[in-house]
Amino acid sequence: MIVTIVQVYVKKEFIEDFIEITRYNHENSVKEPGNLRFDVLKNASDPGKFVLYEAYESEEAAKAHKQTGHYEKWRETVAEWMAQPREGIKYNILFPNERSQW
Repeated sequence: MIVTIVQVYVKKEFIEDFIEITRYNHENSVKEPGNLRFDVLKNASDPGKFVLYEAYESEEAAKAHKQTGHYEKWRETVAEWMAQPREGIKYNILFPNERSQW
């Protein structure tokens, strides 16, 4: 199982639009085969900072996510809204290690 934590910094004038297109991406991502979680978090003290927490059963499932239409639409839509380039860092899941616990 693999997790990618994506740090996203959004320009102030695009925050609400970013939230809406990210909701669309979230709603479709959680339906993907191999998806365990797709959480979207907003920083409590800085409204332009977000974290995407993406958990997949395998590297192949995570790669397949990037081939979906909803991800491509999200990526293209938000590209100009970034205050700085987004950063995705991959982690291996240690615990819980049973899919039923997700």
